[in-house]
Amino acid sequence: MAETALHTPGKNYTFGTVLTAMVTPFKDNGDVDYEAAAKLATKLVDDGCDGLVVTGTTGETSTLRDEENVEMFATVVKAVGHRAKVLAGSTTNDTAHSIRLSLAAKEAGVHGILVTAPYYNKPSQAGVIAHVEAIVAATQLPVMLYDIPGRAGIAMAPETIIELAKNPLVVALKDAKADYQSTTTVLAHTDLDVYSGDDGLTLPLMAAGAVGVVSVTAHIAAAKYRILVDAMLAGDLATARATHFELDPIQRAVMSHVQGAVAAKHILNWQGVLPNTVVRLPLVAPSETELETIRTDLREGGWEI
Repeated sequence: MAETALHTPGKNYTFGTVLTAMVTPFKDNGDVDYEAAAKLATKLVDDGCDGLVVTGTTGETSTLRDEENVEMFATVVKAVGHRAKVLAGSTTNDTAHSIRLSLAAKEAGVHGILVTAPYYNKPSQAGVIAHVEAIVAATQLPVMLYDIPGRAGIAMAPETIIELAKNPLVVALKDAKADYQSTTTVLAHTDLDVYSGDDGLTLPLMAAGAVGVVSVTAHIAAAKYRILVDAMLAGDLATARATHFELDPIQRAVMSHVQGAVAAKHILNWQGVLPNTVVRLPLVAPSETELETIRTDLREGGWEI
């Protein structure tokens, strides 16, 4: 069993503690808007993020061409790579393709890569291990595993994560499984930096030993997540709990009614941060009813929209 402290205030975690899973802005014609991406990345870091995940699920990676992914990596690294860690959402359900795209991400200057369990083809746990190990061996970049069975179709078993954590380049886990027992087992038996992959579970996962969050809601509430995470790292549960409750309606606005990228882009547009709300099919714009529900949640959170 690993001997781990729950939290270490001031520790230099490999990927930071408050990360945004960043949207990919598009122009009105559907092309990637790299200028808007650089501005958004800068704003997120200014607001309190010390890490960004680029072209992950929220970044609509599945509808981006490889060259668009790579240009996004380079754009964000140039904009904020000297101030924050940049992780590439460069893996797919094709191991060879994942290696090629991750090597291009490495050339673009990213600090690490986010590796999901291969989706749709549903490999065995041995296949998941082989997939991750092949990517790590080829890229020699620090890795954050991403356990999200709701999208991948399979979960990473705790035993799989524990086995992968033996590799010194596998340093972190984004946990979006909502299985507290599994998370507890991983925390008890590894030295991985665990991040909540569910915005609303940041506080309870940090209570067990997670170090932060990879958040979609942080697009519009990075400063509040910074308060929550820093409070938990410092052992200030009262402040963290109060901030957790303040975040609740904002998290509902972003994550409960439509796909997170869709909601985040609309709210960022309302704020004047993004010039439009364009997403690529199969994502579509919210209905007026959905938009009003989002506005209602934001108003509950103290926002004037």
